[in-house]
Amino acid sequence: MLNDPYGRKFKTLRVSLLNTCNLNCFYCTMGSEEEINYDHRPQKPAAFFSQIISRLHATLDLETIRLTGGEPLLYRELPELIESLNEIGIPKISMTSNGYLLGRQAAALKAAGLQAINVSLDAVDEPSFYKMAKRRHLDRVLNGIETALGLGIEIKLNAVIMKGMNEEQIIPLVDYAFGKNIPIRFLEVMSMGHLHHESDKYLFSQQQLLDQIATKYDFKRLPRKASATANYWQTADGNTFGIIANNSEPFCSDCSRLRLDAEGNMYGCLSSNHPIALDAEDSDYLLQEKLQQAMSQKQLHHFIGSELSMLQIGG
Repeated sequence: MLNDPYGRKFKTLRVSLLNTCNLNCFYCTMGSEEEINYDHRPQKPAAFFSQIISRLHATLDLETIRLTGGEPLLYRELPELIESLNEIGIPKISMTSNGYLLGRQAAALKAAGLQAINVSLDAVDEPSFYKMAKRRHLDRVLNGIETALGLGIEIKLNAVIMKGMNEEQIIPLVDYAFGKNIPIRFLEVMSMGHLHHESDKYLFSQQQLLDQIATKYDFKRLPRKASATANYWQTADGNTFGIIANNSEPFCSDCSRLRLDAEGNMYGCLSSNHPIALDAEDSDYLLQEKLQQAMSQKQLHHFIGSELSMLQIGG
């Protein structure tokens, strides 16, 4: 079993399937409504990912694979890839999506074996949604959530809160999530991409989030699970919400995540700008060496950010 000197190991693999996205979220890109983040390179076939993932699973005994992007719902062979991951024997297959195309694809994904989706939702009113995503039709996302819930797919909400952008959406988002009996997690803005040196001016901290939520709800903190990205609280009514406090309370010390990008490059940490190219034909020895390189990228105390955009390395 691969471990670093602090006992950390890789158990969760995040796979970025493509660098194209149909939204222009402010914390990810600087695009306008007219622009689309389109990667002109051809999408890698499902067999490309499944072969690499099969090798990694044989070595690491992975527990979870999370499919990301860009926007994974734009990946043409998504159901086929999910089916192949089930055949490999991955215990849990999940996805992170903006939900814009979820309504029309949820049934096929459920049939293929997708178990859970984290939907990125930074606002629940149209003007605020447009301000954050540079897209209209919030209703498409909300309809996708309803459709997935109706099919029995586990849903969580992720909301990036940015000072001066959407902090007025905190209570409406909590109300919406609790009304649907969906866990919601708020994210402190990350020092990535075009915000690498400017994230501080948009930071809405964990304590500020708690202060806002406390204006309406009573809650208590829950014990943190090992390797969890979020801290969780439970309200007096039994609803839960989490905060991924990348800045205020980093979770680096027991992180068990490994990342694979759309070209087959591996990263041990979001803070690393040094991709490690994988090949399905790598020998066992070479694969072990590359995994050790990825492990050496992991941070112990604090997330320092990267000039890489989340569009490139996976949300």
